[in-house]
This record gives sequence, C-alpha cells and structure tokens, in this order.
Amino acid sequence: MNRIENRTFDEERALYALRHTEIANCAFQGPADGESALKECTGIAVKDSFFDLRYPLWHGKNITIENCVQTENCRAAMWYDKNLKILSCKLNGIKAVRECRGVTLEDDEINSPEFGWRSRGIDIKNTRLDSVYAFFESADITAEGLELKGKYTFQYIKNCTFKNCRFETKDAFWHSKNVTVYDSFVGGEYLAWYSQNLTLVRCHIRGTQPLCYCKNLTLIDCTTEDCDLTFEYSDVTATIKGGITSVKNPESGKIYADGIGELIITGDSKRKITAEVYSAGKKIYPEDR
Repeated sequence: MNRIENRTFDEERALYALRHTEIANCAFQGPADGESALKECTGIAVKDSFFDLRYPLWHGKNITIENCVQTENCRAAMWYDKNLKILSCKLNGIKAVRECRGVTLEDDEINSPEFGWRSRGIDIKNTRLDSVYAFFESADITAEGLELKGKYTFQYIKNCTFKNCRFETKDAFWHSKNVTVYDSFVGGEYLAWYSQNLTLVRCHIRGTQPLCYCKNLTLIDCTTEDCDLTFEYSDVTATIKGGITSVKNPESGKIYADGIGELIITGDSKRKITAEVYSAGKKIYPEDR
C-alpha cells in the first residue's frame, strides 16, 4: 500500500481517484477551499486526519476512515460510497452519509442533521448520534449501543434490528417496515405511526400518543411512561408490565397490561373496534355479556 502522511491539501480534487493508499496525519483545509478531495477513490485508509472542506469522499469503494475529525464545514462528506468504515471518528458536517451501501459505524460521535439517508446495509456499534432527521428511507440497519437524539428518526426504514439502544426523538419509526427493537429506551412523541411489522421486546416507551395506525404491531414485556391515547386504530398484540396512562380505540388484536389508567372507546369511531383489552388480568373490553 502506498502512504501519504503529514501533508495538507486544499485544492480541488486534490487526491482524485487515488487507489490503495494509506493517508495518515493529513489535513484537508486551506485558502484554496477546494472540494471533493478524495472523490472516486478505491481501497484507501484515512487515519488521524482532519477534514474542513466540502464533499471529500464521494463515489468511493472500500474506504476506511479511522480516528478522524470532520468539522461543520465538511458538509455532505460521504455520498454514494460502497463498503465504507467509519471508526472512532467525530463527524460534525450536515448530511454526512447518503446513498451509501455497506456502512460500518463504530465508536463514533456524530452531530449531523439529515444523517444516513437512503443508505443500505448499515452496521452500528457504540455510537452517539445527534441528528434532526436521521436514516430517512434507509434499510438493513443493525445497531447495538446506539445513543440517538433527534426529531424525525427512522422514517420509512425497512428490515432493521436494534439492541440495547437509547432513542430520544420525536416522530421515530413512522411508516417503518419489518423492524425489531430489543432492550432499548424509546422516548418521544407520536412513536411509530403507520408502521408495519414493528416488534418491541423488553423496551421502555415514553411519550404521548404512541403506536397509532400500526399494522401487525407487537410489544413483548415492555414498560411505559406518560403514554396516553395509545394504540389508536392499530392492529396490536401487546404485553405491558406495569401501567399505561390510556388506551384509545385499538382496532384489533389483544392488549395485556398490569394496569390501564383509562380505556377510551369512542362512539364516533370510523372503524370497528374489535381488540380485546385486559387490565390486571381482567378483561375490560369488550365486556362479556
């Protein structure tokens, strides 16, 4: 492998189409303010380096970035890449990963609005992410130890698994399909409306009006906090340990909870409410006659 070290690059396409090279202790910054420093590169490893210019890593293949820093000026840093590893990095530019295939994120600290859009095959471990709008229309995500703060998170994602994660967000998992979350904290508002085949296992769920208009929703041994007007017009099978503030118009399925503060079945519902609801081992809807 070739090696470039202890250099500073600021010109346009400074290392365009570089192949099979290790880049160490370099800086991509300077008065020329050039874009796309490492565009169309193959088989490169960038270590201990600093990025302060736009669009540095587009259309790359077999790229590793380790112990690097990307500033707020390093916007749209990695687009259209294949087999991209980002290890122990600090990413601070908007739109950091988009339309990529085969992405590994491990031990990273990321502050990037609109992160991870329309990408496939993302493996995440022990990473902190702050993003207003994360992982829009991405698929095949596996994550363990992901701490995420945001607003509009995991919308339209497909075929994903999350373990031991913490999500403090708002409209998470809207329109998601085939997603399973294990042993995680999920806090926000209006969780997972319009999702299909969402399964939550031993999760703690916090926030108003969660899990409405869902199809084939499953909760297994979950706990809740401040969850009111839950399950409206959802097809749901749920076992909830402890209490839940309120349940409203669950369309179908079965709900078991240790306690339900209020069950709301409205007479003006536009759908037929056929779900069975149990509180403290007693069936409370529909009433047996």
